[in-house]
Amino acid sequence: MDEVPYIHGHSEQEADRLYYQASRLADLLHRDTRYPPGSRVLEAACGVGAQTVILARNSPGATFVSVDISPGSLALAERRVRAEGYTNVTFRQGDICHLPFGKESFDHAFVCFLLEHLPDPVLALRNLSAVLRPGGTITVIEGDHGSALFYPDSPDARRVIECLVVLQRQIGGNALIGRELWHLLNDAGFEGVSVSPRQVYADVGNPQSIEGVKHIFIAMVAGVRDEAIRRGLLDAPAWERGIRDLHRTTEKDGSFCYTFFTAIAVKGNQERR
Repeated sequence: MDEVPYIHGHSEQEADRLYYQASRLADLLHRDTRYPPGSRVLEAACGVGAQTVILARNSPGATFVSVDISPGSLALAERRVRAEGYTNVTFRQGDICHLPFGKESFDHAFVCFLLEHLPDPVLALRNLSAVLRPGGTITVIEGDHGSALFYPDSPDARRVIECLVVLQRQIGGNALIGRELWHLLNDAGFEGVSVSPRQVYADVGNPQSIEGVKHIFIAMVAGVRDEAIRRGLLDAPAWERGIRDLHRTTEKDGSFCYTFFTAIAVKGNQERR
């Protein structure tokens, strides 16, 4: 499989956004992501290592194998993890559709912000199931851009968000995948699926949350400006109005909320598939 298209690009600025996002959302997304000492955990599609650092810190007694298809991303991830002083992570280049591991090699698998970029997320989940031991677990975290709610409401702001959704759909992904985690894991043969929404809410009474909206969500949307205009989804003036109105939600009496979804499931009985 070729490298999965990443709608946000691979710039240094995007890497910084991912590191910022991971650190700001760590308590929200990883409050219950802990693995017992001695566990062998596969992190699929580690990217630049933004989540890897948190995993290694939260479970110092576990051993992580972090895989990504991109050599460049792997190099950044390893550099980041080593700079933080963690030694319980090894890195391997690999394709999630052809994982370089034998069956039942891991106790747990962790996947974050990957399925939204894949044309066949169920196939990816089945491949991960194959490398889990019987009774092994998987944790999947995804966002859902359709969950963005804000005040003041603005048709222009909604249009720029929709541009990101459409662009991701055009390259085979799904920016609304958070709401689908339950059925995707069930379709892939996992059992005991439990999904919990993790909501971010921001208003001027919580300045740190406001900064998070600006530097995570709005920055992510703003990053597809040129491609959205090039493909004729919006013209430049309409785009600027939409981004302006998104920033307006972080000012004065504005408010913004967004929902992430965390799913945990157990490897199913292979004989019943």
